[in-house]
Parts: sequence; structure tokens; C-alpha cells
Amino acid sequence: MNANKGPLRDLITAWAVMTALALTPAALAGDPAGAGAEAGAAAPATTLVFDKNPDDPTDSTLSVHRDGRLRAAYRAGSGLGVQDDCARAKGWIPDGNWEIRSRTRTYDGDLIKGYAVHLQDMTCSRGTVTRTGIFIHSETDRDGGEGTSETRRWDGPGDYASNGCVKLNPKDIGELFRLLDRIGWPTHLRVLP
Repeated sequence: MNANKGPLRDLITAWAVMTALALTPAALAGDPAGAGAEAGAAAPATTLVFDKNPDDPTDSTLSVHRDGRLRAAYRAGSGLGVQDDCARAKGWIPDGNWEIRSRTRTYDGDLIKGYAVHLQDMTCSRGTVTRTGIFIHSETDRDGGEGTSETRRWDGPGDYASNGCVKLNPKDIGELFRLLDRIGWPTHLRVLP
């Protein structure tokens, strides 16, 4: 969690993790994220939480929890420093429980390449804009390696800025995929205010 947020933020994060754990079995019924759960099998108790930092949206935290225990936390950003979740292509990701639609290590979109977790479309807090094309991703080539152009090369803290996606550095997103492959993929990303 972000160290500068205090005990109240920690309690809210713990509540969100427990809520996500309660939602996971029902959400897995259709196995939308390809987590590999067999019919009737126990759902993996893995949760993914994005804890937004209102002081600096590009210095937020993406954390992985398994059975209520913190397994990993990564610095992540969302937006271009704009806290308005209705500001398309510049505001941070709206709060809520985002379904994970798909994941791949070799995404080949126009703007996003390599490791990518595609999230559902969701309406912003005021209901005026539907945020589409939202991912958890980094700046890499299609194969997940570092590229040479600015949009494919990680240059430092300024690269945590995004058009609203949750953005990690390339090393961390690779580690995230390896960890979730090992302990089980969640079906949702919980975004906290």
C-alpha cells in the first residue's frame, strides 16, 4: 500500500480485498478470464487491487493478495495526473470492480504492445462517459521486450502516466504475470478511491 495514506486507507484496502474474495466464486462461474477453473472447482482466492494515490496518480499501487495475504505490491500509475475519471484519455481509471476480459504476453494494439490485461468497459463516476480500451500494461514491444522508440522504451517515473490505463514498469508487469500464473489469476481488478 502507499505508505503516505495512513491507517484508514489500509482498512479500506483490507475491506476491498475481503469484498473481492467474497465475489470471486460467483464471478468464476463462467471463467471469463480463462483462469482454468473446472466446473464446481474451488475458486482461486487471488485478488488484484489498484489503490489510487490522490496526491500523485502516477505513484499509486497495484497489489496482489492471495487468501487475504499481500503477495506483491507494485508502483503503478493511471491517467495524466488528472483525477477526473470522466476525462477520456487523460483521467485516471474509475473506481469499482473491473472484470478481467483477457490477458496476453503478446498484445499487438496500436498503442499497447506486449504484456496486457484487458479490462471491461465501465461508465465513469458521473455516468457521462464510458471508459473503453482500459488495460493493465507497460511500455514494451509486442514480445514484451524493451523497444527503441519513446512509446516502447521505459525511461523512468514519467512513464507511469497513461491515458487512463493502469501502467507498470516492464520488469514489474512481467513479474506480475509470472506470479499470477503460479498462484491463480483473479477475475476482477478492484479499484479503490
